Amino acid sequence: MAIYHAKDNSFKLILGNHELFVEFLRDYLDIELLKDVRPEDIEDMSERFLPLFQDNQDSDTVKRINLKGMPPLFVIALLEHESRVNYRSSFKMLQYICLILDSYEKEVNRDHEGLSATRDFRYPPVLPIIFYDGSPAWTAEKNFFDRTALNEVFAKYIPKFEYILVDLNRYTQEDLVRFNDVLSLVMMIDKLETWDGVSLLSKLPPNYIGKMALKIPKELTKLITDVVTVLLDRFNYPEAEIRTVTDHLTDKEDQGMFDRLVEAANEKLRLTWEDGLGKGLEKGQNQVLELVKRGYTAEQIEAKLSHKTEGTKIGGSRDV
Repeated sequence: MAIYHAKDNSFKLILGNHELFVEFLRDYLDIELLKDVRPEDIEDMSERFLPLFQDNQDSDTVKRINLKGMPPLFVIALLEHESRVNYRSSFKMLQYICLILDSYEKEVNRDHEGLSATRDFRYPPVLPIIFYDGSPAWTAEKNFFDRTALNEVFAKYIPKFEYILVDLNRYTQEDLVRFNDVLSLVMMIDKLETWDGVSLLSKLPPNYIGKMALKIPKELTKLITDVVTVLLDRFNYPEAEIRTVTDHLTDKEDQGMFDRLVEAANEKLRLTWEDGLGKGLEKGQNQVLELVKRGYTAEQIEAKLSHKTEGTKIGGSRDV
């Protein structure tokens, strides 16, 4: 159970960062109003509500999003990592929603006494989200109404709301690559299975981690590498493999060298394959990646590529 708490805390750190939370909203929620939310529009209110629950809520996140010219929006994100489905989720959301609305009502009444009792007062919307990456299919009811007995008889008197289910299992590697942001890297690693002896770098698109490393702001580098380390450790990846991955995330200078080598390979290979640029780009990236993984220096890679392209005939190539 301890490893799940470690993972819960890691995702708590990820969604606790407002830049990454903005990426989460943009990538996984199809709500146009949230597309333009900026990190500075978000307030983290988790610590205000978590102590009100008896059980451990390490992975729960509550945000207030201040929408320009509109009432605020509150977002509840519950992270479910367990190996079994949590059927209490809709009731837990109801508890959170009531606590948030009660807190908001007290806040506005402190500023304007009795405001919530006026005719025009409106409570703010609360958006409930479940993020799930467990193995079994999620089969819990998403609407609290469906979790209530005799709901057909007492339909008018039962709260009806539905939480958004973000099920990581439904996203392919291609989907996550398409997001093209830092959070997608974390989600992609979270989808991995136990170490099978194959390098993680070879399982991802060529230079994917290198490209993502260039996108990580300096102030987030440690956070991302710590989270990636926890996730890979959970899947029993060897320390050496974890270090190789985190080195790729932190050594931006080395990534610049990699990109320059790929560009040089592309230029050479573009002239030697009958398909031209398309085949050359793919072959160049794969060759450079393989040589880097074997420990070749930049000078050795340059020399090897030059030797290969000089001996390459149009329409064919030699193996690395």
